[in-house]
This record gives sequence, structure tokens and C-alpha cells, in this order.
Amino acid sequence: MPPDSFLAPQDGRSRDPADVLRHVFGYEAFRGRQAEIVAHVTGGGDALVLMPTGGGKSLCYQVPALARAGTGIVVSPLIALMHDQVQALRQLGVKAAALNSSLAPHEARQVERALAMGELDLLYVAPERLLTDGFLSLLQGARIALFAIDEAHCVSQWGHDFRPEYRQLTILHERFPSVPRLALTATADGPTRREIVERLGLEEGRVFLSSFDRPNIRYRISPKAQPRQQLRAFLDAHEGEAGIIYCMSRAKVEATAEILNSEGRVALPYHAGLDAQTRARNQDRFLKEEGVVMVATIAFGMGIDKPDVRFVVHLDLPKSIESYYQETGRAGRDGLPSETFLLYGMEDVAKLIQFVEASDAPDARKRVERGKLDALIGLCETASCRRGVMLSYFDEQLDEPCGNCDTCLEPVRTYDGTEHVQKLLSCVYRTGERFGAGHVVDVLLGNATDKVTKFGHDTISTFGIGNSVSRDEWRAIVRQVVSLGLLSVDVEGHGGLSLTAACRPVLRGERRVELKAETRVRAARVSGGGRAPKAALEDPRDEALYQKLRALRLELARAQGVPPYVIFHDATLMEMARIRPRSLAAFGDISGVGEAKLERYGPQFLAAVKEG
Repeated sequence: MPPDSFLAPQDGRSRDPADVLRHVFGYEAFRGRQAEIVAHVTGGGDALVLMPTGGGKSLCYQVPALARAGTGIVVSPLIALMHDQVQALRQLGVKAAALNSSLAPHEARQVERALAMGELDLLYVAPERLLTDGFLSLLQGARIALFAIDEAHCVSQWGHDFRPEYRQLTILHERFPSVPRLALTATADGPTRREIVERLGLEEGRVFLSSFDRPNIRYRISPKAQPRQQLRAFLDAHEGEAGIIYCMSRAKVEATAEILNSEGRVALPYHAGLDAQTRARNQDRFLKEEGVVMVATIAFGMGIDKPDVRFVVHLDLPKSIESYYQETGRAGRDGLPSETFLLYGMEDVAKLIQFVEASDAPDARKRVERGKLDALIGLCETASCRRGVMLSYFDEQLDEPCGNCDTCLEPVRTYDGTEHVQKLLSCVYRTGERFGAGHVVDVLLGNATDKVTKFGHDTISTFGIGNSVSRDEWRAIVRQVVSLGLLSVDVEGHGGLSLTAACRPVLRGERRVELKAETRVRAARVSGGGRAPKAALEDPRDEALYQKLRALRLELARAQGVPPYVIFHDATLMEMARIRPRSLAAFGDISGVGEAKLERYGPQFLAAVKEG
């Protein structure tokens, strides 16, 4: 247990944040802008913090909460996130608790009593509970160190995780004007950032914008061809690793999980249609067991604090770059090498456009959402560095290609595709601008299908003019032309293609169109530059000791009923295996070993290192 001097002070004076970081969390130095943020909040300032997943957002409020007098109140949207954070903090010797609907009435009263008595360092609370008159009255009589509003993008009505209660959190500033507030999120474009500031009344606060780059994540995107085989090739390269597979529908979640289990993998389904007990059980297994794959809709993920997710797969197109960034950001939170894989097709685009058009949103908002989808298609179809395209969406420029995405590792050649594009555009026009890609491609190839002959499209001038190009190549050309804005996907026509004004210069021969030369569909490569390096140690002896330490960690975690990572992260175990400390003092110098963990686990892990 850390000495009392390093827990939240009750004498009204602030502790040194660097001491809190070192003695409680076991880190010698802050990363990136953490030190700047912590100093600002510890000094009483308000802030909006935008920092990528895995960038250390939690420390930006946890350290000031322990450095300042009183209890830090953390507004969190998900019970799972609260539970994970509280477990991890208690391992550090921090007096942390959560207040949400999962607690029995007597348990909730105990937490409220501890808050009133000043016995808590940090309290996580759901926004719905915080906004009740009873809890606000309780806060009035307590000593509050700060308010942290986590997942602050939930305030945006047009964001991907809107929570209407977040819009009422301005009451914190009105009721407690002298208590510092900081809003934190990993995902927010310019308009969302401005909305957070406005809705939460943070106009007088500072905005801390960190880089959105996650250099440890390798991005890979491929058109759908044989999705099952493409997924199998990817998973074979990640055998025994924990990961998440996202699907658009509940039915696909169930089917995919069943297929993976039949292949001998440990795969669990998660979607809103499952009963609460099943969801909780599957999530618990994912967090506490090694090498489990969660197959889920986007109902799963926000607030999951598991740092050793080594891969994230999308079997369907997400709805925006923000969604893609946040969902892929659940991989590699510990900073170790991780990989993402997205499969997409034009049918995904049609479904997503349908969702937008069927919503009750005003036309202006629908145009924004269509624009976001267009940006995502552009990311999928780009021949340049994917990381650069994605970061530019968040108004951040990459100085040079990243070298860690598929288009960098396997550069895509381009060619003058103007003639092909003109044929495609002409065929779309000749068939009436109301048919989908499959039908248009049949006409270009000269396939006299029942549908083609029914509409007389076997007699038009574009029938068969593209028979020198394969079906897969034509479908890839269609995707690129849509991404270039020369064709649009018509929802009312069930995915039908129609011309845009931008196509006129191309049809007139006034504009040249460069297309990707490699239009064949590639499964994820499993060797060389095609896959992310495993989070392993170079020396086989160090790797063997690391695996031994992982086994010890798993044994201790099971005995306590907690996820292994709340004891030590993989990166901390790797450092133990490399350095091989010979004394408790040396063990305490390992990054991630604070005083509570040194006292609690030091002797056992030190003995394992000496035996190893």
C-alpha cells in the first residue's frame, strides 16, 4: 500500500504530481502532453483533452485527483469501464469505487457514505446517477478534487455514441464553479470538439490536442472477395492472441462466432440481442482469459480497458472514419505491435447510406453524414499512405508515409484508367442510372443474364465493351470511381449507381483519371511486411521467461477474479524478462511497478525471475 503521503491529501494542499506518478503508478515520467495537462488541472484549470486510445488519458485525471485534496468524481458512460478502472486502481492501493445501476441499494449507500466521509480518492459515477437531486446534494456536502467527464464525445448528438444525459452536465459548472473540470475523448473531429466545448461550458478552459497517430497499429484494408477465407488467413497469423471482430448485424455476429468455434478458435458473440447475463459472461471471459476473440456489433467496445487486444477486424464497413478510428483504437492500448483489418464492399456502402437517409435527421445533417461516408470510402480506395489519409481527416498532417500500413508495405501502382472510367460512366448512363454495380458490370462484360435481357440491355451500345477486363477488376473500378465522386450510390434504387456533375469533364476527355493498377483482391499476407510483428522478445531466453511470468500473472489474476492486465501489463512483464531484476529495489524500478504492487507482488515475481 502506498504511504498516506501519496494518496489524496486532506489538508487542502496539493501533492507533487510527479511523486504521485512515481510512487502510486510506478512511472518515472509523463508522456507527451500529460505533464502539461496534469499541471494545469492540478492548479485548478478546466480543460478539454483529446488523446488517442492508449495515450494515457486516464492518468490526466487520476494523478490530479490524487494530488489535489478531496475526491475526484469521474463521469463515465459504461459500467464495464468503471469496473475495470476501479479494479486497476485498487491494485495500486487507491481508494476507488463506482456508483451505478449494478450496485444493490445497500452497496450504493455504502459508497455514498464513504464519499460523504472523505474516504474515497476517486469515484466513478454514471451520468444518470450524477444528475439526480439526491446525488447532487451529496456532492454539495463533500470535498471534490475535480470532475472528469470521460468519453466526452457522447455529448455530440450527431456523434457515434450520443448520450443525452451528457448535455446536462453543464450543471457541474453551475453548482461547483470552483472545482476544475476536464472533458476527455479519443475521437472527435473539429465540429465535435467545438460542440463539446459549447455543450459542457468549457469556453474558458484550455484545449489539449495530442496527435491522433497510433504508430504501433498496422492498418490493412481490402475489398471483400471471399470474406471467410480472408478472415481465416488473417486469424492464422494471430493464433492465440486476443482480438475483436466487428460485424454490422447480429445474425452475422452469431454465424461468424459459430464458424470460428467450429475451426477450433475460442470465439464469443456479443450484441444487444443477447440477454444481459450472456453479454456479461462473454465480456468477463474476454477480459480475464488469454487469446479470446470477441465477435460483436458496435454495441461492444466503448470503455473496454483491455490493453492487450492484438487485433481488430471489421467484416463490414463502419459508418465513418471516427467510428473506424475509435474501434480500431481498441487494439494495442499497451503500445505493443497490433494490427487491424477491414473488409468492405459496395453493398456495405448502400446499407449505410440507407441508414442515413432513413433517419429523422434534417437534410443538412444527412449531407454531413454522407460526406463522412465518402471520406471513409476514400480511405478504403486510396493508393497512398492510409495513416496519412486518416490523420488528415482529423486535421493532422503526416510528414512522410508511415511505413506501417498495407499501402506503404505493398505500394499500389496506378495507371491511366480514363478509358475504363468513361466506359463505366457511359454504361451507367445507357442503363438508366438506376442499377447496381453487379448489373452494370454484367452489361460491360456482355453477360446476357435474365435481368440484362429483360431490360433490353443486351442491345445497347455499351453491352460487352468491357469484356477485356475481369469482373473483379470492374467491381474494383466501380469502388474507386465512387470514391472519386464520379458516381453516387442511389438508396432509393437499392444501391443503384448514378452520375454526378463531376463526371462531365471525364466523359468529355478533359480530365484524366488515375486508377490503382492492382485491382485483384488480396487476403492478409502472413509473412514479411504483410503482417504486424508479434509483441515478442528477441532473445529466446527472455521470451521463455516472459511466458513464465505471464503464467504466474494469470494464476494470480484467477485467484482474485480480476483480468491479468490489472496486475501487470505485458510491457511491464517484458521489461522484467529483459532486465531480470535481482532485488526488490531493482524490481521497483521496473516501469509500471508502483509501491503497492511492489509490496503485493514483488516477492513472487522476483522469485520467478531468479528461477528463470
